[in-house]
Amino acid sequence: MRTRSLKERIIHAAGFEGLAIVTISPLAAWIMHKPLFQMGALALMLSTVAMIWNMIYNTLFDRIWPPHQKRGLGLRAMHALCFEGGFILIGLPVAAGMLNISLSAAFMLEIGFFLFFLPYTMAYNWVWDKLRPRWFARTSCRA
Repeated sequence: MRTRSLKERIIHAAGFEGLAIVTISPLAAWIMHKPLFQMGALALMLSTVAMIWNMIYNTLFDRIWPPHQKRGLGLRAMHALCFEGGFILIGLPVAAGMLNISLSAAFMLEIGFFLFFLPYTMAYNWVWDKLRPRWFARTSCRA
């Protein structure tokens, strides 16, 4: 089975984060009564932090549970919960500082982001998987 290329992974991640930023920034600005620029800057910062955290977290996870080992549903659930928990801990001071809000308000914002990203991630990856063969079949035909 062919693995995804670095180019495809970059396009996937950039599309995921870009669409999320333009979707969630206006919504969060409206809910939080903050300027769109401020919420957009926070979304961009958290997006960058999320991508860095993802690389660090998955590198550490792969060292503890190498990819060739079986990873059942329980381990995958733990993987996701620990990733999100770690990201919330990292994102709290970032959000609180950038928006000049309390940690409890930042926590509520992070919970809101989590509730957005759970279905968003599922929908984005489902659409990506449906459209991927069309996009990358064209690329490989040209090569």
